[in-house]
Amino acid sequence: MKVFKFGGASVNSADAVRNMAQIVQKHLETEPLVVVVSAMGKTTNLLEKLVPGSSDSSTMHELRQQLEDYHRNIASELMSGDNKIQEKITALLSQIDIMSAQLKPAVDNYNYNYDQVVSFGELLSTTIIAHYLDHLGIRAQWIDARQVIITDDHYREGHVDWMATQKAIHSLRQSNNQVQVILTQGFIGGTSQHFTTTLGREGSDYSAAILAYCLDAESVTIWKDVPGFLNADPKFFADTVKISQIPYNEAIELAYYGASVIHPKTVKPIQNKNIPLYIRSFITPDDEGSSIGDYKTLVPETPLYIFKNNQILLSILPRDYSFIAEDNLQVIFGLLNEVGIRVNLMQNSALSFSICVDNNPQRIGILIERLKSLFRVRYNENLQLVTIRYYNQQVIDSIVAGRPILLEQRSRSTEQLIVPCR
Repeated sequence: MKVFKFGGASVNSADAVRNMAQIVQKHLETEPLVVVVSAMGKTTNLLEKLVPGSSDSSTMHELRQQLEDYHRNIASELMSGDNKIQEKITALLSQIDIMSAQLKPAVDNYNYNYDQVVSFGELLSTTIIAHYLDHLGIRAQWIDARQVIITDDHYREGHVDWMATQKAIHSLRQSNNQVQVILTQGFIGGTSQHFTTTLGREGSDYSAAILAYCLDAESVTIWKDVPGFLNADPKFFADTVKISQIPYNEAIELAYYGASVIHPKTVKPIQNKNIPLYIRSFITPDDEGSSIGDYKTLVPETPLYIFKNNQILLSILPRDYSFIAEDNLQVIFGLLNEVGIRVNLMQNSALSFSICVDNNPQRIGILIERLKSLFRVRYNENLQLVTIRYYNQQVIDSIVAGRPILLEQRSRSTEQLIVPCR
């Protein structure tokens, strides 16, 4: 059994869905192919604006209409005159309306509200795609990921209950022998009390890894709009290098530092069972792409660059000029965990503790206010965190390009710099 994952860009139009279906059709084998699909295009961004309290009422109506038109148009272009799929879309949109009316737009409820609303992006995309595969004569079984990926109630960052999830996913192996494709959603899960959760932004890769681990899959393939794992984001570099082989440990490091090609939690489950992960292009699906597996070294060996924009650097200082010691750090990390903020880089001196984090508007203001009640806090915004694996000074100089370095950390193989955004 193999697991395929298709992201939003691979299903963002009727033509893209047709292309995705052709890839699936080409890889059908005797065992069912498990296909994990994200929301179509930028639907998640749109749904985030539909979370109660995120937009004013007049804008909400316009956004809701955009959501409906986008999905109905794709379905109509794929299956002209098919009323059944339009009825299914109507039913899902009605659920969004009912739920939005019931949710309370309070700050304390935001994460819960977010998961209940934003999850409909994946439900809409997989409902349309399942119907289209059936339209093509491909026998597909639609599975609700909320019933098979079981998490706790840590909304927007659900922690997987592996025992319950394995038990639920095991039933997929007992599927009807006539099924060719098991189709499910990425990014979303559910609690044991049947509330919807999400696994973290861009978490569909992680969904595929969870399913692969629990099914003892032969492999996982992530279909992207790039030819494989590149040594840098092509948005920043004109001359990128495709890495054909990446060791598991290297992939974990790169994902941790923010490599956008895979979700940070993706590699660990498949590494535990030595399941290879392939990154291939849905634009040129016959090309080999890149593979992550039990390799010794990177092939080819070349510097790798990771850029994280919209960073904020916080410097936290005791009010009485005492040392930043373990008791202070315990309080700081407790607040970070409570607010739900992940540290991208940290550094401490005798009198201060500095952290670089994503400048998330929903969370960072809360964190700063809570820190200010206990410490002195200084911060710089509009920053870029640059990570270079296998650096040399010439590479560093070319990246910095005269910008002031606000913070720097260097190990044998990794250089990290915080600089103002260009």
